[in-house]
Amino acid sequence: MKPHFSIDFRPKLFDTLRNYNGEKFAKDVMAGIIVGIVAIPLAIAFGIASGVGPTEGLVTAIIAGFLISAFGGSRVQIGGPTGAFIVIIYGIIQQFGVGGLAIATIMAGIMLLLMGIFKLGSIIKFMPYPIIVGFTAGIAVTIFSTQINDLLGLGIKDVPAEFFEKWACYFANIGQINWWALGIGLASILIIVFTPKISKKLPGSLLAIVIMTAFCWALERFMGIHPVATIGDLYELPSGLPAFRLPSLGEQPIWTTIQQLLPTAFTIAMLGAIESLLSAMVADGVISSRHNSNTELMAQGVANIVVPFFGGIPATGAIARTMANINNGGRTPVAGIVHTVVLLLVLLLLGGLVGAIPMPCLAGVLIMVSYNMSGWRTIRSMCRQSRSDIAILFTTMLLTIIFDLTIAIEVGLILAVVLFVRRIMETSKISVLRDEMELHNDGEEGDVHLSIPKGVEVYEINGPLFFGIATKFEEMTSMRDAMPIRIVRMRKVSFIDSTGLHNLEIFIETAIKAGQKIILSGVNKRVYNSIERIGLVDKLGKENVLDHIDKALERANELVNQNQ
Repeated sequence: MKPHFSIDFRPKLFDTLRNYNGEKFAKDVMAGIIVGIVAIPLAIAFGIASGVGPTEGLVTAIIAGFLISAFGGSRVQIGGPTGAFIVIIYGIIQQFGVGGLAIATIMAGIMLLLMGIFKLGSIIKFMPYPIIVGFTAGIAVTIFSTQINDLLGLGIKDVPAEFFEKWACYFANIGQINWWALGIGLASILIIVFTPKISKKLPGSLLAIVIMTAFCWALERFMGIHPVATIGDLYELPSGLPAFRLPSLGEQPIWTTIQQLLPTAFTIAMLGAIESLLSAMVADGVISSRHNSNTELMAQGVANIVVPFFGGIPATGAIARTMANINNGGRTPVAGIVHTVVLLLVLLLLGGLVGAIPMPCLAGVLIMVSYNMSGWRTIRSMCRQSRSDIAILFTTMLLTIIFDLTIAIEVGLILAVVLFVRRIMETSKISVLRDEMELHNDGEEGDVHLSIPKGVEVYEINGPLFFGIATKFEEMTSMRDAMPIRIVRMRKVSFIDSTGLHNLEIFIETAIKAGQKIILSGVNKRVYNSIERIGLVDKLGKENVLDHIDKALERANELVNQNQ
């Protein structure tokens, strides 16, 4: 019978519409409108900070937001551009241009789609938490550093991309501070900070933009002062629905471009998968629901494949907007669809007003985004935990700031694996027993002492037999004064990898050549299947592969008697 392969694609929208009613629709519409209003300044700010523009940010929030809500695996997920992608997008544009960004986003979308098709949603969740905290904090610091030019109104045209060079440039131009810009930026931050104390439902970022835009308009209208640069001064304003366009590939062959962009596209895909699934998991805990991670990944993939053809940038699930949706009563994907309608109306009807938004105000919004992303409270609490977790966290954070997210995640994962192996090695022990052994009350026969026959020794492996302790096993079993009958007690060997199998095979073959007898004891079914596949059971004889130490000692007695 051939194995059956099925695609785990079941959008939550179809499930929630079965018992849908007017009351749920009213709550979804209200939540969608509020989330749409919250998303306006964020979409614009993320688009500009990424190096594209306000239109691209809004287009991404509209198209990706709609596709993620319509086809996603979460009831309340809100998709769109997020701060986590700013650093990656800016770096791609600097090196490969907007066309390279479009190709990288499409590649990332294909990867996300394949992750969902091959049901890798649950595996993505195993990303070590210190790495997530580390790269999120690093991104927060990087976003903050990119906003200093606009916050201080320095007017630097080409700000260096590297972290240290960027700050050196800021200090070199510190005498050019525009005090109007600094005042507007700080006022925006204060409005965002204190708005929740007045009303938790009123979006502070939107209120800051409205107040500061009105203030700058009044200064220019009644006093003839144009204090700071606005979006309209620097970017082409939205003028209708975006047109479909193919990405510009440049002069070099497409395959060369794909090879160069592959690591970055993988980083976008992994970051999008992690952020969207974390957002969905947090939402599940609040609304007592359960998302479908594979369907969610496929929806994220489709969204990132489609948006580049309309000038959009990478998108994923946004935790802050998802929580705003939940807190305002949204309980089905209809709320997410309504939020995209609100953004579409802004794109079509309010382009002129978007152009009047002062840049220092957007800098203030993004600085607050970076503060909320930093997770400094989490970092403070993690500093009380193990030194290995602290090392992973700060290594990932510093590499994200100094180099880029791709290197940070790669090194962070390698470091996490190395430290994990080290922990397993520290807890795994191999001991040699002769004359007598003690059985502890852990599921065998209670605390009793067993006699080991003369001419017999027991090697007890406490932990998995994998590459981390395989060398230790080899050293322990290569003793010159070994007994003629050797029992390898494997009751606590939960699994054995290829290195462990290789070393065990060499040990058995060497012992057989030396005329020694080997007995395996406490072999579980999983380990038994592994050693059987490579022929070790046949080499030893099934009578010498046993499931309990009592049987192994009894078999050892038989062999001792045969040798006498």
